[in-house]
Amino acid sequence: MIHESTHPLVKHFVNSLRDLQIDALRFRHLVRELTKVMMPELDGVLPRTNRSIVTWQGKKSFEFIDEDRLLFATILRAGMPMIEAAGELFPLAASGFLAMKRNEETKKSHLYYDRIPECRGKTVILLDVMVATGGSLIDAVRFLRQKGPERIVSLNIIGAPEGIRAVEEVHPDLEIYIAQIDERLNAEKFILPGLGDAGDRSYNTVEKQ
Repeated sequence: MIHESTHPLVKHFVNSLRDLQIDALRFRHLVRELTKVMMPELDGVLPRTNRSIVTWQGKKSFEFIDEDRLLFATILRAGMPMIEAAGELFPLAASGFLAMKRNEETKKSHLYYDRIPECRGKTVILLDVMVATGGSLIDAVRFLRQKGPERIVSLNIIGAPEGIRAVEEVHPDLEIYIAQIDERLNAEKFILPGLGDAGDRSYNTVEKQ
């Protein structure tokens, strides 16, 4: 199921990211803030628990998000500001990392590194800025499901209809929470109008000549 945000602040941040005049620091800051703004949209996903704390009126029990049952996983590099934001909100939650590389000829990605903690019984929230062809998300979800989590959802900033459909065909039960679904992919499989390469823009990566 696809959950596209309609919140005006979310749309404001997405469109601010499109501006090529902002520097890498500002780009990362916007990605982090957008991730935090999107978190309430996962209201039905975040596990809850009751915990006793000491208040000014003595010991009382309140409902909290159960950070021990949360695992945030991201696909390097573009997702790094997103997982940093998640860690600021939920410092006790576990974090995991996947590294994938896109073959520029086939436009397909392959996994070449993973560092995923134990996730049995946990809710895994997969963080990545873009869903272009959907290949990275498809592979990441397939890999994570082998780890036996209780649930996997995806939190993304921008996507293309073609990529979203591709993911739905392979993982029809995956819930995708996304800030913006753009118009389409171009011939090079980049999202239009899109943001450009989010990883390059986040870290001023110079393309090899």
